[in-house]
Amino acid sequence: MSWFFYPLIALITFFVMEGVTWVTHKYVMHGFLWYLHEDHHNPKQHVFEKNDAFFIIFAIPSWLCIMLGSMHSAWWVVSIGAGIALYGLAYFIVHDVIIHQRFKLFTRSNNKYVRAIRWAHKMHHRHINKEDGESFGMLLVAKKYWEKIKRDERLKKSFTTIS
Repeated sequence: MSWFFYPLIALITFFVMEGVTWVTHKYVMHGFLWYLHEDHHNPKQHVFEKNDAFFIIFAIPSWLCIMLGSMHSAWWVVSIGAGIALYGLAYFIVHDVIIHQRFKLFTRSNNKYVRAIRWAHKMHHRHINKEDGESFGMLLVAKKYWEKIKRDERLKKSFTTIS
């Protein structure tokens, strides 16, 4: 296989991971592994949560793909592992840094995407139990959250025009 395809495989894997994340979040984290995820919806202000175990759980397939692919010169498998790892990095930046502010960066961002993703996640967290959830993905924002941000901007613009 040409080296051109390996970054492409990693990129495709990255985008597929959004669907994997949605399914896993809805049916595993809000399902049979709720006992690990529950403290994320009911935080107690600890440095770590049981929910942080998912970092390790999701890192295992990436690590295995990279390690075993490297051992057997199966670079397409390494590319899949790299795509999973890149998604994990993006997830960490978006979820832990931008949304939950576990590290105080981007605290005053007025970027539309950041505002939409924060709102979608806020709507996810308003459900403190495992039932009746919404917005289970991470990087893709549903249309209704974008529309909310647009409405907020129109209201702000009309308010500043009146003042």
